[in-house]
Amino acid sequence: MMTTQKTLLWRFLVLLVFAVRECRSVCVDATSDTEAVLGKRIKLTCISCMKREEIAALTKVYWYYKPDRDAVRQEIYLYDGAPQEQEGPWKGRLAWNGSKDLQDVSISITNVTLNDTGLYECVVHRQFSFNSYTPSFEKTIEIELVVREQASEDPTALYSEIMMYVLLVFLTLWLLVEMIYCYRKISKSDEQAQDSATDYLAIPSENKENPPGPAVTE
Repeated sequence: MMTTQKTLLWRFLVLLVFAVRECRSVCVDATSDTEAVLGKRIKLTCISCMKREEIAALTKVYWYYKPDRDAVRQEIYLYDGAPQEQEGPWKGRLAWNGSKDLQDVSISITNVTLNDTGLYECVVHRQFSFNSYTPSFEKTIEIELVVREQASEDPTALYSEIMMYVLLVFLTLWLLVEMIYCYRKISKSDEQAQDSATDYLAIPSENKENPPGPAVTE
């Protein structure tokens, strides 16, 4: 019996090990924030999922900036084995915010200025290795950033606030109706009790002291 239990335990542990090995993080494409607040921090999200993570790939990430779509783009950040800042007004304000597997290759801008408004391009270049065959892949993500002096009001928060006030008014009216209903019910009960007392007092005292006896039949 003891041997059977040990065998089952070992089998369970082996299955658990295989299950843990199969558990991997899931890469999901996500859109970036497009509004920044003056003087705050903003993350420029750039996701490039790899369909087969077990394949080795040499990854380079280029970040470019253009004040508008017709302007010439300027390289502001490079990841080539390690983050590398470029010379310019962003130097010292850009920080790598990506993942170790280089599927998330986002960056952050600290101390945002009004001049940071514009079009940002995230260009991900991967070169895969299949023995002697080395195919490449490139993906470009555009982020149109707008910098505001104050944070714009979130529509979801506005709708929530409106619904809260509507619910508050509804509950107040419901409570008022309940109070009126209870007041009228109590008043009606008092009136009925008062009418009963009045009817009792209206009965002659002789009838109260000498109630009629049973009728005598001859």
